[in-house]
Amino acid sequence: MACFTDMRRTVLRIFLLLLCCSAAVASGYVQFSSGLLRQIAARWGSDAPERLIDWRDELAKRIDRQRGVVPSAAQILVYLDDFNGYWNDVRYYQDIRHWHLMDYWATPVETLASEGADCEDYAIGKYFSLKALGVPVQNLRITYVRALRWNQAHMVLAYYPTVDADPYILDNLHRNMELASERTDLVPVYSFNDEDLWVAGATEAGGKSSQIRLWRGLQDKMDKERTM
Repeated sequence: MACFTDMRRTVLRIFLLLLCCSAAVASGYVQFSSGLLRQIAARWGSDAPERLIDWRDELAKRIDRQRGVVPSAAQILVYLDDFNGYWNDVRYYQDIRHWHLMDYWATPVETLASEGADCEDYAIGKYFSLKALGVPVQNLRITYVRALRWNQAHMVLAYYPTVDADPYILDNLHRNMELASERTDLVPVYSFNDEDLWVAGATEAGGKSSQIRLWRGLQDKMDKERTM
């Protein structure tokens, strides 16, 4: 009986969350269904859906203020700073501890619901947040780097105001975003977005991001989340 009562409370809580939150979001990915929220609650606890709704609301209130207008250059810089900090507040865990795998790329839903992230998960969360806010994906690149200070692989998000600009770097290790020219501790290896893949130093794309196995797997998981 207690389990049944807890389930009813969870269902009611999810219904109220869906009822109260704004629908003004740019991406279908952040319009969570009741089925997804129920599954999240069953796996990670009744508080987990609230973390997803909080993310959606943070996006929605900014989109409401845009009133259908593409964000300006100044607004984008504010969004970069806002969501660099937002995702950096998620607790850090290595994949082997958090997912029991050597390398696992979590969806933003999985990251927030499970309350844990590795470097690539922070970059992915920031990427999809900015994409939902209308930041053009051609200006965004998830970037695989070598972190010289630790002599290990690392991942950050880069934002290019123009194609040949010095990009801003959003890094879970730094609260404030910085220009790439200031991050002499990072050596780029490759970068990608929804469509394309670049080798470090190249001005033209050298392939498609679909060549990256873990990126394909991430997209498949996100497609499943959309249809739950």
